[in-house]
Amino acid sequence: MQREDGDMRTLQGEVIIEGRAEGQILASTEPLSFWGGYDQHTGEIIDRRHPLSGENGSGRILVLPFTRGSSTTTAILLESVRRGVAPAGIITDRADVFLALASVVADEMYEGAFPMVAVDRDLFATLRTGESARILADGRIEVA
Repeated sequence: MQREDGDMRTLQGEVIIEGRAEGQILASTEPLSFWGGYDQHTGEIIDRRHPLSGENGSGRILVLPFTRGSSTTTAILLESVRRGVAPAGIITDRADVFLALASVVADEMYEGAFPMVAVDRDLFATLRTGESARILADGRIEVA
């Protein structure tokens, strides 16, 4: 569901990991392998074949359909939370167990969970790099 109000639109997503976050969107329709694709020391996307290569995900709302790879995604994201270079929040078009697990473990270990919301694929396709977004605890995403 999408609602527009002037320059702001509101999307309703499914809460995977509850929380609040805001930041600039960094979006891709391509999945990302965090192992060898996300620098856990800086937040830079280092997979040189990925469309977001060279961008920095630290403190941003990362919009990815899902991850490629395995449980190393959880380890890389967990370390990025510890170092303060994790995304502020993640929006996907489906539940991704490795992304969700990273947030759950980060909350237990570092009190540093990040919210994760899944939106319908049609809504997912409307999210653009550079837009400002706010993820709310009920799964709403305000985009300007």
